[in-house]
Amino acid sequence: MDAPLLPLYMQLADRMARSIRAGTLKRGERLPSVRELAGQHGVSLSTAVQAYRWLEDARLIEARPRSGYFVAARPPRLPEPKVSRPDAASRMVELDHLGAQVMALSQDPAFVSFGAACPGPELFDQDRVRRAMARAVMRHRELLCTYPIGPGMEEARRAVARHALGLGCVLDPDEVVITNSCIEAISLCLRVVCKPGDVVALESPTYYGFLEILQSLHLRALEIPTHPRHGMSLDALQLAFETQQVKAVLTVPTLSNPLGASLPVAERRRLAAMLARHDVALIEDVLYNDLAEQEDKRRAVKSFDTTGHVMICGSFSKTIAPGLRMGWVEAGRWGRVLRQTKAVQSGAQSGVLELALADLLTQAGGGAALRQMRATIAARVDQARRLIAESFPKGTRVSDPAGGFILWLELPESLDAAQLYEACLAEQIVIAPGLMFSASPRFRHCVRLGVGGRWGPEHPQALRRIGALARTLLMNPGSDELAA
Repeated sequence: MDAPLLPLYMQLADRMARSIRAGTLKRGERLPSVRELAGQHGVSLSTAVQAYRWLEDARLIEARPRSGYFVAARPPRLPEPKVSRPDAASRMVELDHLGAQVMALSQDPAFVSFGAACPGPELFDQDRVRRAMARAVMRHRELLCTYPIGPGMEEARRAVARHALGLGCVLDPDEVVITNSCIEAISLCLRVVCKPGDVVALESPTYYGFLEILQSLHLRALEIPTHPRHGMSLDALQLAFETQQVKAVLTVPTLSNPLGASLPVAERRRLAAMLARHDVALIEDVLYNDLAEQEDKRRAVKSFDTTGHVMICGSFSKTIAPGLRMGWVEAGRWGRVLRQTKAVQSGAQSGVLELALADLLTQAGGGAALRQMRATIAARVDQARRLIAESFPKGTRVSDPAGGFILWLELPESLDAAQLYEACLAEQIVIAPGLMFSASPRFRHCVRLGVGGRWGPEHPQALRRIGALARTLLMNPGSDELAA
């Protein structure tokens, strides 16, 4: 595991950062001097200085001349979105082109984008990835001329199993299947446990990519009420089990997309027991677990699974190297069927890419890199929430996720987010309207903002402009005159 290899200053800074974000250390509170901090924790003065510099870079503390260090002002505590109340009935998914359009525009350098939930290249150690790729090619160049077969290179499957220990899971590498992406892993799971017309329960709102998969497989979506901080309501899910023929549950228990909610650990244990009792498959997406600020939120539901009902899916596109496009799945009691389905549907991946991923996963220092990424993202989310509080219409509600880089905004109900989306496009700004995240029009007044991509001086300015456009639309619904 990487944790013991973290520099002392990172361990110290991380403990303090969690205390600040949890409110244990209050805004404006004076912190110990460098010498006092070193004495309290038994570290050198240099280590204490480095810890404070790290916290300054994350904008969690500030140095005041001749006064010392203080906890920095936190963004205003904005009201959070309401608990969703979706229809009790399932429905077939009928999406239009909106999701594809948002993703395409998010990649266009002519636009300032908040549309995609993708981290920017500056958040990754690109040289580290390049070196791993070069080593894999040099040492195993014959794989470039060899047709890949099977569930994945043994080195990659072992590296994934080792990584899963940090999620609380003990996986057999022989049961791990490497996939082209996390989305492919989820699609495989649904193909294995469902047939057209079956009902799949999932969060509300949910990731639009999940809805696209359900639509392509002709599956019915049953949206479950979801709390913006605590995730899917298990009481509502229990009622669904009792009243409907739910074939599978598709969920993101840690930092769900788009809400950023994280299911409490006790509820994760309860969910695993519910699945076994009702003999229902859970497809668990752990894509964002490594970005959670609290360690307990990184623990997977799979870690509580004793019956093989949990199919765990993940990738490293948000934390190590998006360009490798490597995912993985361990399908529990459906493992053999899934491996057969994978072989028929898409075959194996590039062995060279898998070995590069294995190299990156087993290198020392990965934990420190993740902590730095979490700190950078947290500072950016804080900045975005502050700008939203200053610029958006009164009555706007905003999520406050404990990690990750996605914000969910609930605007005043009379404001049409689709109209706001069009107004933003006219000014070369991309947002993701709430209509993308449900099989129903329930979230017409909501918006998802991704703040993990490329980030420059134009992004805070664009956030302010989105707020101004929203205020104008609220005062003049249907108006074409959207000047600030």
